[in-house]
Amino acid sequence: MQKVAIILTQGFADWEYGLIAGAGGPFYGLDIRFFTPVPGEIRSMGGLSAAVPDGLESIPEWGPGVIAVIGGTIWETDDAPVLDGLLLAHHSKGGIVAGICGGTLALARAGLLDDVRHTSNDADYLHRHAPGYAGSKFFRPEPEAVTDNRVITAPGTAPVGFAAAIFASAGLDRDAAETFRKMLAAEHTGTTGD
Repeated sequence: MQKVAIILTQGFADWEYGLIAGAGGPFYGLDIRFFTPVPGEIRSMGGLSAAVPDGLESIPEWGPGVIAVIGGTIWETDDAPVLDGLLLAHHSKGGIVAGICGGTLALARAGLLDDVRHTSNDADYLHRHAPGYAGSKFFRPEPEAVTDNRVITAPGTAPVGFAAAIFASAGLDRDAAETFRKMLAAEHTGTTGD
């Protein structure tokens, strides 16, 4: 069973992790665990309070295959945690790193978007909030998740595609991951995913 570490911060976006946790464990057998920069209580953008006992220092010991950085209000501020060392070490050891919405800023700040195809909320968003970001020529203005060389990125409006990309990268059969994506996108496309 593949392990997926989900990093939450103060002001995390409620809609960006729910499908990973809610479907990844119960339906697809992934081992999902939450981590925060500082263990303790955090509050989501929508007002959900959660006590998370595990800090970032516990991630390498736990040994996940995927580290997913969830967006939220903190990433555009000076209070954003620095994840460079954690993300770079994980990726250099063959791990998968993922970021959605503001979480893509953590990947950009670590230099992980400098030479892979990627997306985010928009290209200017990365330039404004990630000093040193040098991946402009690899940016793709996609409405869905983009995966390249064990790096997954998505705009905040793509939690379904983000979850499906994580599931596929974590070893779920690609057809099953695509069925999941189509099933949850059906309300927007008017199809059942068959």
